[in-house]
Amino acid sequence: MTYEQSQATWIWYPGDFEIWLHREVSIRREERGSVYPPFYRLDSPYGSVKFRCLYTISQEEEVTITAQGRYNVMIDGRMVPSDTGKLLLPAGMHTFIVSVVHEAGLPALFVEGATIASNRSWSVTHGNWNWTTPGAWNFRTAEERPSLYRLPTTREEPAEVKRNADGSLLVDFGKETFGYMQLHGLVGEGTVSLYYGESLEEACSETLCETFDRIAVEAGDLPDYTHDKSKAFRYVNVVPGPGVKVGDVSMLYEYLPVEYRGQFRCSNERINRIYEVAAYTMHLTTRELFLDGIKRDRWVWSGDASQSYLINYYLFFDEAVNRRTMIALRGKDPVEAHLNTILDYSFYWIISLHDHYWYTGDVEFVRFLYPKMLSLLDFCRDRTNRSGMVEGLPGDWVFVDWAEISKEGELSFQQVLFCRSLEVAAGFARLFGDEELAERLGAEAAVLRGQLFDVFWDEERGGLLHHRVDGQVRPVMTRYANMFALLLGMLDEGQQRTVAQQVLKNDRVPPITTPYMRFYELAALCEIGEQTHVLTEMERYWGGMLDLGATSFWEVYDPQVKGIAQYAMSGRPFAKSLCHAWGAGPVFLLGKYYMGVQPLEAGYARFVIEPRLGGLDWFEGVVPAHRDNIRVYMDAMTLTIRTGGSPGLLRLTSRSEPSCPDALFRHLGENRYELPLEKPDTKYVIAYVNAESLTR
Repeated sequence: MTYEQSQATWIWYPGDFEIWLHREVSIRREERGSVYPPFYRLDSPYGSVKFRCLYTISQEEEVTITAQGRYNVMIDGRMVPSDTGKLLLPAGMHTFIVSVVHEAGLPALFVEGATIASNRSWSVTHGNWNWTTPGAWNFRTAEERPSLYRLPTTREEPAEVKRNADGSLLVDFGKETFGYMQLHGLVGEGTVSLYYGESLEEACSETLCETFDRIAVEAGDLPDYTHDKSKAFRYVNVVPGPGVKVGDVSMLYEYLPVEYRGQFRCSNERINRIYEVAAYTMHLTTRELFLDGIKRDRWVWSGDASQSYLINYYLFFDEAVNRRTMIALRGKDPVEAHLNTILDYSFYWIISLHDHYWYTGDVEFVRFLYPKMLSLLDFCRDRTNRSGMVEGLPGDWVFVDWAEISKEGELSFQQVLFCRSLEVAAGFARLFGDEELAERLGAEAAVLRGQLFDVFWDEERGGLLHHRVDGQVRPVMTRYANMFALLLGMLDEGQQRTVAQQVLKNDRVPPITTPYMRFYELAALCEIGEQTHVLTEMERYWGGMLDLGATSFWEVYDPQVKGIAQYAMSGRPFAKSLCHAWGAGPVFLLGKYYMGVQPLEAGYARFVIEPRLGGLDWFEGVVPAHRDNIRVYMDAMTLTIRTGGSPGLLRLTSRSEPSCPDALFRHLGENRYELPLEKPDTKYVIAYVNAESLTR
């Protein structure tokens, strides 16, 4: 290969940076001063890799070599001295190989010369001599080592500081936040204790708060101190020991620099506040990777991440954090357990890979993960029972939700996710030209779907029963399988109506008390036009957390639980996460089902807008549509749309035929109309008559 001038970048074995980063992030969790590593498998980068460059140059060229780890160099199979970090490459056609070993970290390489530079045109192997394209990102100088990657910080001051007579300070930063505590005006010698709290009660409980730090202060130390470990908190109880005084405090807020591309405002101020807090919750948990919560667990869970990806498409549309998280979660082969050890979470990963393709159109990323998707799916298929269904086996955690439901036997919920995973895999097999595999997986999905309804559907009760144990279907109805079957298009119109009325809107069916599953429940109802009902539920449920002073949304919220008991979980009084990614669901619901914007083809090559007021007088907002932003305004008589560069389609319910200058609607029947949006970067102003009371 003949090289032209190109910019050098750090390179590594593909996926290993994300796996290394996942390991580093996951071991930062502490409880009561002790490290709390994940109980599931944490993979590591390959310790020894080889980087290869095949080059042709007309004259010899000097390159500089920087590596993370120890390295050697071979030219045409012969080792050459390279300990100075500079190397003279001979003219002509040659094979240049750098072997890097880093036992405890990420082997990575940076090479720079006049025409030869490390980049993704090189190849890499981990020792099996199967050469592949290396991984790379935004590290473009020798000094920007991947191992030095850190999120930026900015200083923030407390909203309020209460100074007590004993010298302690009770600090309120005004809202949930994340970062590094700073102490100023330190005097003396001794220990300063920091007791962190997402709630005031937690910060004031020195013996029961989930996280704390002890800082040793010695005579002669600088008066200003920044702690080296990041923590989540709103309140901090700063308690100096004997012989130490603290003058003031601040913090370094740590964040991922993402753009708030999605926007939403409406006639309902409570919904506006819910959207703002949901967006802030999402930003707090969007870090190097998508975390579940910033206090507990600070880990990357596939179920939590599956919602983070979707919310991201309607808020930031940051593809890089999606990719990092998906690679990190999947880890390395062989697959020896479900992702995070949870049966459902393996299926969420497969389904989320399809969502990523659908929203971004990034076929090369899917191609990269496709073999890992197949090996994960094969692991699941190999663990099916004689009926071809999945159920919890020794070592599996069957999670579903934080709910008091039986997880025994074959759960209809798991079969819905398994069926959809088979369908996704079949679609990808077809995309990559493997028709035989596509047919086989599609046939398995069809058989499983038939069994799902033959076994679990109860016509009288109007839904899928919860589980079968030892060959007997138990007469238990829950919402989970039903809302997912509706959401994933597995129900016909009649089944949709009965599930909505007899299960999802039936108070006799046990309610859901996590934002996690409320997300799917309300999305499923929106799929069949129940936005007015969903708006009321958002006001009641997420608004209920606001009424209790929430500045970010929680892991669990049960309106029946009162007082300080709201913060308890897992037998500990403050274990509940008060900033959890799956609490940010209203961003997705309002973007997809009220503004109504979603892809009609992969990567928003075409889009569709189906806006609905859903009980609002008006709304306006922006949905990030891959590289474009689509703007929507709607009230009872007017709809205004600003498109991006891709063609789209508007579908609208109106009591009379809508009108738009220079564009004609098609009548679809039953007060439904359709308008092609073919002109790029165009403002469409549409007159119509709101028909919220009409059924679709």
